[in-house]
Amino acid sequence: MFELDLMSWSVFDDGKSIGTRGSEGGVITHDEEHTGGARITIEREGGIAPFSITCGVYGWMCHTRFFGEGALAQDEFVRMKAGLEHILNLISACPGEEKTSDAIDKAVDAISAFVEQFP
Repeated sequence: MFELDLMSWSVFDDGKSIGTRGSEGGVITHDEEHTGGARITIEREGGIAPFSITCGVYGWMCHTRFFGEGALAQDEFVRMKAGLEHILNLISACPGEEKTSDAIDKAVDAISAFVEQFP
């Protein structure tokens, strides 16, 4: 198992998505991807709320949150990146075909806890 870190985050697609419309219909203001297989995006002026964060772990989950204030969305963006890293660490513990049901259960439990922590 290897430990991922926050330094593994970088701007998604060289920043080409910034200013375009996101999945919630808003304008993308922040969009980052983790080398371990995750992405997190902030949009403003979407169809449901003034700000939204959509994140996912490739092949495992996608989750969206809505906010009334940009400052709160930015604070939660940082916190959620750490939570996504925890999930990525669990998934990376057993790469490929070596995934055991116990390892999968731990990753699924971590995803559930993430969604509960970041409703």
